[in-house]
Amino acid sequence: MKKHTTGIHHITAIVGHPQENIDFYAGVLGLRLVKQTVNFDDPGTYHLYFGDKSGKPGSIITFFPWANAYQGRIGDGQVGVTTYVVPSGAMDFWRNRLTKFDVNYIEAERFGETYLQFDDPHGLHLEIVEREEGELNPWTFGGVSEDVAIKGFGGAVLYSARPDETASTLVDVMGLEVVGTEGDYTRFKATADIGNVIDVKMTTGIRGTMGVGTVHHIAWRAKDNADHKEWQEYAMNHGQHVTDIKDRNYFNAIYFRESGEILFEIATDPPGFAHDESYESMGKQLMLPDQYEQIRDRLEKSLIPIEVKPLD
Repeated sequence: MKKHTTGIHHITAIVGHPQENIDFYAGVLGLRLVKQTVNFDDPGTYHLYFGDKSGKPGSIITFFPWANAYQGRIGDGQVGVTTYVVPSGAMDFWRNRLTKFDVNYIEAERFGETYLQFDDPHGLHLEIVEREEGELNPWTFGGVSEDVAIKGFGGAVLYSARPDETASTLVDVMGLEVVGTEGDYTRFKATADIGNVIDVKMTTGIRGTMGVGTVHHIAWRAKDNADHKEWQEYAMNHGQHVTDIKDRNYFNAIYFRESGEILFEIATDPPGFAHDESYESMGKQLMLPDQYEQIRDRLEKSLIPIEVKPLD
């Protein structure tokens, strides 16, 4: 039986100073900081999660912020562009907001859609597109109201070292559908209402190098733990070298690097972000997995202080 992911679960990137990261994604883009925790493999580093009000899959971007770390290079073998989707009619608001906060942008057309393209303070390539699909995001912050707020991901643009093989993986393993080709890009679509559109650049360029300002991995959705286990076996049977299942507290995860050298994760929708703190208080305090509670005092003293605040 052929399996189909419904779309993107989350995207994880490497950035610089954590306060600059928060000021941009919460202060400028109006996203909710839904979880502040640490990198489970490197607890001296934050792991920050931003999304819609409830932190639902398809809206979550996560960051490992390393202040003063080396700059990466966006290129083949990476997610090249992260796409955010806003309600129809919201583009003028976002043009004005980006201008207000001195964020340079350009406008581009792709597959009949208009995109505002810009970089975050650490060099990640982002874009905003209008679409009818997807529920409104009721999180309001810093002058971003529900009728214009980012709903979640529109999708992503993948830069592959072997575009034809990445395209095959998206169709034959992840179950996306080819919906069109335009210029250098082939478009794929999943079934969710957000995080569902993937454009693969079908020409190659420079090889990406990991560091600040680059995406570490893109994660796809599994509906529950049973489905996740099926995905592990299914991907293995389709020639992928898949990791063991890893408990990330807010989801379970498996990983494989597809033939175009992009790191793919498959993550479970449950349990989500409100199981270890209340829905109302999500993101307000440092949450640690059990294995690090005994060193909480040390971690809180070593981590850079952060604050979510509206920007002028």
